[in-house]
Amino acid sequence: MSQLDEETPLLRPEEQVKIKTPLPWRQLSIILFLQLTEPVTAQAIAPFAPQLIRDIGVTHGDESRVAYFVGIMYSVFYVAQALTTLQWNRLSDHVGRKPVILTGLFGISISMFLFGLSKTFGGLILSRVLCGALNGNGGVIKSMMIDVTDSSNMAQAYGFLPIPWMTGNTLGPLIGGSLSHPADRFPRLFGQSTFLKTYPYFLACAGPALFTAFTWLVTYMLLQETVPTTTTLWSLIRNKCRTLVHTKPPQPDTSNSDMVQDSSDDSKPLPLSALMTPRVLIATLNYGTLALLDIALRSLIPVFYATPVNMGGLGLDPPRIGNILAVFGIANGLFQVFFFARLHDRFGTKVVYTCGVASSVPTIIAFPTINMLSRTYGIGAAVWFAVGLQLTMSIALNMCYGSFLSMYIAAASPNRASLGATNGVAHTVAACVRIIGPASAMSMFSFSVRDPYHAWAVYYFIMMLGLLAIGVSFLLPRRMWTRGN
Repeated sequence: MSQLDEETPLLRPEEQVKIKTPLPWRQLSIILFLQLTEPVTAQAIAPFAPQLIRDIGVTHGDESRVAYFVGIMYSVFYVAQALTTLQWNRLSDHVGRKPVILTGLFGISISMFLFGLSKTFGGLILSRVLCGALNGNGGVIKSMMIDVTDSSNMAQAYGFLPIPWMTGNTLGPLIGGSLSHPADRFPRLFGQSTFLKTYPYFLACAGPALFTAFTWLVTYMLLQETVPTTTTLWSLIRNKCRTLVHTKPPQPDTSNSDMVQDSSDDSKPLPLSALMTPRVLIATLNYGTLALLDIALRSLIPVFYATPVNMGGLGLDPPRIGNILAVFGIANGLFQVFFFARLHDRFGTKVVYTCGVASSVPTIIAFPTINMLSRTYGIGAAVWFAVGLQLTMSIALNMCYGSFLSMYIAAASPNRASLGATNGVAHTVAACVRIIGPASAMSMFSFSVRDPYHAWAVYYFIMMLGLLAIGVSFLLPRRMWTRGN
């Protein structure tokens, strides 16, 4: 029997209550405000995207091809992002987070103006490519959140992350759905405007673009840099050129993952090869499979709502679609604000994450159920109840994608100075799968619409993605990784 004395702690270290570090509210509030731009700009397009494709005439009146071109329009953004996001995130480890974020905000603003002025499908593609190429902010902002928190308050900080997403997912669809075709919707205000009749979607895009420009000013004036040691872009380029010209002596082998994980030097970003540890690969694989499932579902929902009932959809107009997505954004954000940290502390990261991914199964089954109800009873109480139930179930999936995986990726990083690069690897993989996500989901939906015999093909396809994400989730550890363990 072990002996106890007055200096022996009554609780083992893992049983002792860990004191939480107070959240740095000044910086955190600015970071959360920055996060608004992504959902506002992305969701502003969603309500009118199907009608925009019809208006520019690229489908030549073929309703079954609307979803196909919507999918391409979404996918090209992720093609450009996949080619650049890793470099933006790695760059933020060297020159700092703030310059990269400012560049991304500038790119978003300009691209939204161009999107609203586009009258051809090629113009739409160009604006989305520009937005994807200049915007590496997703991973950089998450890295900055990790920079200002620690293991004791990270879950609490991520519990507030849904607030900007809730606000953005509410404002974005309302702006896009309400301000598209303003000359027709508000004839007293805009009925005499030839410009807005020529460019009916400009106002819906200009609102998010101006908001992003305002966010740029807030970032420039108030945001503090969180990378402790930075270098100028010119010095970084000059050093890179020197390494290409001069032959460097052989470096010691650091490929062993244990050596990387135990690295005590948190001040220097690691080379890309040293990041490819089992932890990073597992977290990235989960991030990629869930990103594929998430983008497929998010692309399908507005197109499903806009497709006529007799073709397998719900037959709603853009304003109503915008209102539905806005209500979902509010409910999603409120749930995560009040319950995310509690669920995390009560059940642990792994359990809640796996259950959240599993919620995709009933969410997918709800699509054909909603259509059958609308065919049988019309757009009535039964249909609205089913729509509300489907969106409620999808809240758990959104919680996993936005918060839990970000914490796993942060824990997988070999050292704190490589957070940007680690997030960049994950976001690059996510961007790559998002290239095929919207296009494949919309292509399968178009195939389902054209051939009634295969009407459920798109749902079988997305169900397969859901089961894949569930299976991969079992690779994650039950307890969060810690550096040096």
